[in-house]
Amino acid sequence: MAQQKKQINYLGPFITMVFLFFIVGFLTTANTQFQGPLKAAFLEGVGDLKNTFATLITFSWFLAYPICGGIGSSWTTKYGYKGTLTRSLFIMIAGLGFFFLSSWFTVKFPDASLRIGAITVPAGFFIFLLGSFVVGASATILQVVINPYLTACFVKGTQPIQRMAIGGSANSIGTTLAPFFVTGIVFGGLAMEDVQISQLMIPFFSLMVIISLIVLIQFKLSLPDIQGTRAEAGEKLEKSVWSFSHLTLGVIAIFFYVGVEVCIGANINLYAIEMEAANGSFSFFGNPSLTLFGINFAIPALMATLYWGGMLIGRLVGSSLSTVPPRIQLIITTVSATLLTLLAIALDNPWLLTAVGLFHSIMWGAIFTLSVAKLGKYTSVASGVFMIGVVGGAILPLVQGMLADGLGGWRWSWFIVISGELFMLYYALIGSRIRQSAEK
Repeated sequence: MAQQKKQINYLGPFITMVFLFFIVGFLTTANTQFQGPLKAAFLEGVGDLKNTFATLITFSWFLAYPICGGIGSSWTTKYGYKGTLTRSLFIMIAGLGFFFLSSWFTVKFPDASLRIGAITVPAGFFIFLLGSFVVGASATILQVVINPYLTACFVKGTQPIQRMAIGGSANSIGTTLAPFFVTGIVFGGLAMEDVQISQLMIPFFSLMVIISLIVLIQFKLSLPDIQGTRAEAGEKLEKSVWSFSHLTLGVIAIFFYVGVEVCIGANINLYAIEMEAANGSFSFFGNPSLTLFGINFAIPALMATLYWGGMLIGRLVGSSLSTVPPRIQLIITTVSATLLTLLAIALDNPWLLTAVGLFHSIMWGAIFTLSVAKLGKYTSVASGVFMIGVVGGAILPLVQGMLADGLGGWRWSWFIVISGELFMLYYALIGSRIRQSAEK
């Protein structure tokens, strides 16, 4: 199999996967950054449950991962990598259409709402949640293809974890740009109370056009399958993919990883907004906002950008770590992230949470590489199973939002992040050991 890989030029497909990883990162974080603005624009009628309802935006996105991961695996077996990518991009266009529709519907029918007990929620909010799920489904299927492809495709001078780190760097560029896109472009740097739902229509329509162009380009690209990484159509696998303990525990580890990553990335701005409301101001070296490239950005958006920017820096560094085993990388990063989070809680300082992104940066690649080691033809199926764990990005931020409402603030809710870091440390030390291999 190694010889066959060397005969095929995977550089072009590798670059394609890296670009698609950028798209996934950009849309994932853009979706989470709508929590703050939509909390102000949509959720005035939900009383003390604003944080819970706001985190439903992230919940809807990541709920797609356990539901659609298996679909991605079966499509990969049936249609191959390229066919699956194309179908997932069409789903993405449809999901962006729902985002557009949520804005149009709310502007057209401003009184349409759903009453649940004593609270009132605009109908357009639920259309937005549906859009979050559909675009999340597309991102799920894309990653079922991207992750094993980056791991298995041969590119001279690289190791699997380096290729994952390079893909992750592109993903982080997307996540870093997304808060600026939402705050600076979609909402024009406005204060939360001045946000208008009508501002959503043009940006989402533009994204639909861009993804449509990507689909057209995708049809012309060569994307060869990699033999030995997926079952052939109609082939039955002898074992359950769950029989590999290092994969099963890896799925749990990724549940906690994505959960804690999104807890900080999606909720740090809500934490900052709360502190701003409590203290009357929340500043960056004495300034309540920061102007970059002629656009005024609120401090909460800046904090999210710093967090995702730290992940970008960490992944760029990680792409050069060819001699450090993924297990060692995971041990060092989980211990460091735990200590920083503890310090942030002790000092009640969200700025320290932005630095955690530096250590979260290479955890995905390390966990995935350890989870699919020596799985052979089970690799593509394992990638679909792996997506089940990503539901942590739906559950943990929602639980944290509920904790914040119940505790009357965000400070102590960050212990949920610490619990996730500790499980990943266990996986690095013990759970990732290979007890059963699919390779002879």
